[in-house]
Amino acid sequence: AARTSIKPLASSVRVFSTTLRTQSGGPPSPQIYGTGGKPGAVPTDFEQATGLERLQLLGDMEGINVFDDSPLDSSRLGTKTNPVMVQCLDTERIVGCTGVPADSHDILWFNLKKDQQARCTECGSVYALDFQGEEHADHH
Repeated sequence: AARTSIKPLASSVRVFSTTLRTQSGGPPSPQIYGTGGKPGAVPTDFEQATGLERLQLLGDMEGINVFDDSPLDSSRLGTKTNPVMVQCLDTERIVGCTGVPADSHDILWFNLKKDQQARCTECGSVYALDFQGEEHADHH
């Protein structure tokens, strides 16, 4: 009976309000999560794709190759002073060398890391990573 007679103080009641989130310039980034499937239907790849897979599907719809998979410049031999640059959004990438000129030896795979050069053991061509990503973007 004593609890029902106690009324909360007016100052203990808080009012919450929300406002729209604003962006600070630039075009809005693409939605990288899918809408999901309709109830009772099997979702398509596009509806259920998320992350990088969805980004690739959006790029394919626009005719943009999101992940550049074209061959590297094999018209010259990379040297320590002028290596063949490999663009990458990560700090590490696996590179395959087929020799100079192209297809002069079997493909040799090796790891290429940021701030280090790597040399093909067959033809001697030197490769370096051209890091295009954000520093420490992998820690969440």
